[in-house]
Parts: sequence; structure tokens; C-alpha cells
Amino acid sequence: MHILQPKHIKLKPDEIKALLDSMNVSVSQLPKIKHVDPAVPEGSVPGDLLKIERKEEDKTLTYYRVVA
Repeated sequence: MHILQPKHIKLKPDEIKALLDSMNVSVSQLPKIKHVDPAVPEGSVPGDLLKIERKEEDKTLTYYRVVA
């Protein structure tokens, strides 16, 4: 992983369920990321959910992507 690359974290099944319930969305409604993307953690398969933490100035923004 490059130092400038945002942190990509693979979520566990219980974390995925809690996130989807709190956001009131389904997995199909989330943005996608290709499984061949260099930023995707090793061992990720299509259907996994990734949490992406991007730092901007003094705050950390969180995004979610589904591996496709």
C-alpha cells in the first residue's frame, strides 16, 4: 500500500449488517469497486464490503464500496 493511498478495510459480516441497517440501504445500492483494483485488500472477493478512510486536512471521511 502506498503512503498516499486511503486505508481500505474489509468489514466483517456483523459490521456489514449493522451498517446496512443504520443506513437503511441494501448492498446493491452501494457504489462498486473492481476486485482487480490495486487498493482492494488481498483475499477480498466479489460481494465483500470495504470501508475507505480518506484524510482531508484535519478530519477523516468514511466511504463504503462493494467489491465487484
